[in-house]
Amino acid sequence: MLRIDDISFSIEGRPLFEGASATIPAGHKVGLVGPNGAGKTTLFRLIRGQLTLDGGEITMPERARIGGVAQEAPASSKTLIETVLEADQERAALMVEAETATDAHRIAEVQTRLADIDAWSAEGRASSILKGLGFSETDQQRPSSDFSGGWRMRLALAGVLFAQPDLLLLDEPTNYLDLEGALWLETYLAKYPHTVIVISHDRGLLNRAVGAILHLEARQLTLYQGGYDTFARTRAERRAVQAAAARKQDDRRAHLQSFVDRFRAKASKAKQAQARLKMIEKMETITAPEDAAQQVFSFPQPDQLSPPIVALEGGVTGYDDRAVLKRLTLRIDQDDRIALLGRNGQGKSTLSKLLAGRLPLMDGKQTVSSKLRIGYFAQHQVDELHLDETPLQHLQRERPGVLQSKLRAQLAGFGLMAAQAETEVGRLSGGQKARLSLLLATLDAPHMLILDEPTNHLDIESREALIQALAAYSGAVILVSHDMHLLSLVADRLWLVKDGTVTPYDDDLDAYRAMLLTSEKPAKAEKPKPKIARPSRDEVQALRSDLRKCEARIEKIEEMREKLAKKLADPALYETERAGELATWNRKYAEVMEGLRKAEALWEAAAEKLETAEST
Repeated sequence: MLRIDDISFSIEGRPLFEGASATIPAGHKVGLVGPNGAGKTTLFRLIRGQLTLDGGEITMPERARIGGVAQEAPASSKTLIETVLEADQERAALMVEAETATDAHRIAEVQTRLADIDAWSAEGRASSILKGLGFSETDQQRPSSDFSGGWRMRLALAGVLFAQPDLLLLDEPTNYLDLEGALWLETYLAKYPHTVIVISHDRGLLNRAVGAILHLEARQLTLYQGGYDTFARTRAERRAVQAAAARKQDDRRAHLQSFVDRFRAKASKAKQAQARLKMIEKMETITAPEDAAQQVFSFPQPDQLSPPIVALEGGVTGYDDRAVLKRLTLRIDQDDRIALLGRNGQGKSTLSKLLAGRLPLMDGKQTVSSKLRIGYFAQHQVDELHLDETPLQHLQRERPGVLQSKLRAQLAGFGLMAAQAETEVGRLSGGQKARLSLLLATLDAPHMLILDEPTNHLDIESREALIQALAAYSGAVILVSHDMHLLSLVADRLWLVKDGTVTPYDDDLDAYRAMLLTSEKPAKAEKPKPKIARPSRDEVQALRSDLRKCEARIEKIEEMREKLAKKLADPALYETERAGELATWNRKYAEVMEGLRKAEALWEAAAEKLETAEST
């Protein structure tokens, strides 16, 4: 169990935590969320003991191991599999001692411990983790020095997953993963045998891999049961109740003050006025929740071109003399929203670069509208910004002679306000750098916007703002992303990059996700399906009755959930002396949500049976 008790901590006089508390039971999977700059990464450093608390304490069981990915794995001549195996320091030390120990008693102890930690299957487990994160069996035998920084970040993640610490702290682990790696990690974390706290802005991961959300806001920590969508709904309900209570209190205070102001001077009403004045003084102020800062993107709208804006027939492209993609016969119109799917290394970024004009067409025919303007955003472009210049200076280079007021307005349209406009890029957050790169990519009002992992540095609110901006944008969008939520809301066409070519993917994203998660499992031989007899009228009526009962059960549980949500939205419940009561209500809410999940599953099963019966 991890206990965070009444902690306080400040950086350069700015308080990040003031009397914050939370308890994470052993084995729980928790998503840590909160505004950028609130102190999420700082909390990890406090838990590790890398920073000293101003007050309070953080406690864990004695000898509990804490692990996380602080930086990329070093470049060395050791192979990837060797690097990962060494990450489990206890196993590595025992393996060495097993070769050198001479005392019979100690040899027995070492061998027993090696058996306890399943040391002999370690290489298979390490290989499986590396494969899940995108490293082929051939890659695993290559030295880590062969790989770029992004790939060595994956290697470092593989190492800490293999070591299996008692408390696993992960800070944006999907930033260096593709869609396949992110989905694999979701599944792995959901089954991880110990406690996990993960900072993430990936709604899919926060809904599927964790069972609770730890929210950091206003220097306090609040634990919500359920995934991110449940957290967002519960928090919205609490905020609405708190805002309504604050409005009622303001009205009550104004009413009492009005009486005091009218009758304070009248002797006959003086006592009543004083009594009401005391009532005002005794009121414990209910503070209305602060509105979240509006996150925005404002893409300039292009003029319309005749379709198609891009067409390929029998295209071939690649690097130097090596062809990566062949048989490319594709068409893009200005109203297309296309997501590129495919495993790592299949050529998604290669196709993006071809469409962006960053790679040549080796063979085949390519037709491009003569007036076509293309905007291209790739993750590495954030690293190519001039760190010693301000965002305003970046725009001035691209638009010399344009009034500063207009350039500032463009920056504001991407959420970079006056303070950020004058701040050196090197001091901006990752999200602010990504906003600047997106602004530069869309500066010319492109007819086609190519986005290769645009959300890696964006928080959840910024991702939602990007989705809204893309919905309003009238140009074509080509999108590569590991964010399933973004893909599902933006893309209306799917292209699969596989086996050296690109083809339309006719199924949906849920089917693609299921395919990725089951592709490693051997296919089962299909058994001949027995002939299904047509159900009788009475049987159909019974199924309809079952469905109505399921619906009634869900309705009743929903009523219970709403009552509990209102109870949990009471600000007084979060006072320190009521911590035990709060834990009880949180537990009841979690039980109701679990009951609702099971009731919905029963309803789905009943609905499916009825549909099958009616269609037979």
